[in-house]
Amino acid sequence: MNRTWQVAKYLFFDVLAAAISWVIFFVYRKAIIEPQRFGIDIPIEFNNRFFLGLIFIPVFWITIYYITGFYKNIYRRSRLIELGQTFTTSLAGVIVIFFTLILDDFIQSYKNYYQLFFTLFLLHFFFTYVFRLIITTQTIHRIHQRKIGFNTLIIGSNEKALNMFNDMNSQKYPAGNKFVGFVGLENNNDALLCNYIPKLGKFNEIIDILEKHKIEEVIIAIETVEHKRLSEILTIIENRQVTIWGIPDLYDFLSGMVKTNTIYGSPLIKISNGLMPGWQENTKRLLDVAFSLIASVILMPVFIALAVTIKLTSKGPIFYRQERIGRFGKPFKIFKLRSMVADAENGTPALSSENDNRITKVGRFMRKTHLDEIPQFYNVIKGDMSLVGPRPERQFYIDQIIQKAPHYTHLHKLRPGITSWGQVRYGYASDVDEMLERLPYDMMYLKNISLYIDFKIMIYTIMVSLKARGK
Repeated sequence: MNRTWQVAKYLFFDVLAAAISWVIFFVYRKAIIEPQRFGIDIPIEFNNRFFLGLIFIPVFWITIYYITGFYKNIYRRSRLIELGQTFTTSLAGVIVIFFTLILDDFIQSYKNYYQLFFTLFLLHFFFTYVFRLIITTQTIHRIHQRKIGFNTLIIGSNEKALNMFNDMNSQKYPAGNKFVGFVGLENNNDALLCNYIPKLGKFNEIIDILEKHKIEEVIIAIETVEHKRLSEILTIIENRQVTIWGIPDLYDFLSGMVKTNTIYGSPLIKISNGLMPGWQENTKRLLDVAFSLIASVILMPVFIALAVTIKLTSKGPIFYRQERIGRFGKPFKIFKLRSMVADAENGTPALSSENDNRITKVGRFMRKTHLDEIPQFYNVIKGDMSLVGPRPERQFYIDQIIQKAPHYTHLHKLRPGITSWGQVRYGYASDVDEMLERLPYDMMYLKNISLYIDFKIMIYTIMVSLKARGK
C-alpha cells in the first residue's frame, strides 16, 4: 500500500481535469461567445494568455484541494461525500476564477456571463469528479477484496473486544482493518482473543508496539466499567500518528454521540486527533512555508553578519544542532546559530540561565532578539517545525516533565514551533520548574489553536525581538 503513489494519482488526474476543462472552455469562448459580440467568426489562437492559464489554473486548483484537505486520509474515501466536496470546491474555485479572469471578457449581453460561468463550472466539475470516481471506486473494491488493509491494534480483550473482532472480520464489505494483534488491560481475559490474533505485549509497552508493527489504526474495545481508563489510554496514544476508534455503548447511542456513515460495518466512534479544521491546518502549513521562505531571504544579510561574527569571536562551529522531540513523538535535529561556547554541555544536558557564563557576548544579543533561531526557518520548511507551536524539548527533560505532568504528551499532537504562547510569556526555560510554569500556556494554545491565535503570538514575538526583551 503506497500512499505517495495514491496521492500522485489523484494529483495527476486533478491537473489533467483542470487542463482539459480550461482548453475546452477557451475554445468555447472563442467559438461561441466572442462571435456574438463582434458579429464575425473569431479565429481560435492559442496565445500567451491561454498558455499562462494552462499553467496557473491547475496550480490554483491543486492549492484549493490541498487547503481543503482533499489529499489527506487518501484511502478512507466515501464516493458520496467526495461528490459533495468536489461540487462545493468546484463552485468556490470557479467563482474566484470568474471574478479574476473572466469578468472583463468581450460579451454581447449579461446572459453571456451566466453561460461562461456555468460552462466552466460544469466542465471542471464533470472531468474532476469522473476521474476521482474511477480512482476511488477502484480503491474501495481493493479494500473490499482485502487487497488493501490498515494495520490495526485492538486495546482490550474482554467479550466486547471479541464480539467486535468477529463482527468486523465477517463483514461482507470489510472496512480494510488488518488486525495484527491486541493489547489487554488488567483483569481482561486474554484467552478470548488469543485464539484469533496474537497478544503483542502489555499496555505499558504500547508505544513500542505501535512503532514495531507500524500500526495505522487503533480500536479501543473496553467494557463500560473500564471507561475510567479511557483518559489514560488517550493520553498515551492520541499524540501518535494513528487513527483511533472507540466502540460506543448504550449511553453513547441515547445521548446522540454516535454518528456513522457505514451501512455494513460495525458502528465505531472516530476519536479524532485533529485540533484545527482541515482548511486551517493546511493553510497554517502553507503560511509556515511561505513566511519562512520570505523571512529567510529578508534576514539573509543579518544571518551572514552574525555567522561571520560568531566565527571571528569564538572557537567552534557556526551552527548548533541538537536532537529534539517533535510531532507524534518523533525526534528531529533542530538548528540554531551557536550562542554558547563550543561543547558547553560537555555531554551532559544542562539548561542555560540568564547569567550563564557559557553564553558568548554575541550569543547574549542573539538570545534577546531571538536571532539565533533564524536557521529554524529551515526546520519549518522541512516540516519538522511550525512558526507557532509549543517549544520542542529534549527527551531527557520530557521524561522529567511527564513525571509531574503526564498530560504534557498531548503537546506532541502539534508541530513544535519557533515561538509559542509560553515562549512569549517566559522566554527560554532555565530549569524543569520553569518548563512546568510555561506548560499551562502551551496547553491553552493546544485547546484554542487557530490562525488568529497564531498571528497574535507572531506579532508579540516580533515586538519582543525588536525590543530585545527575550530571555
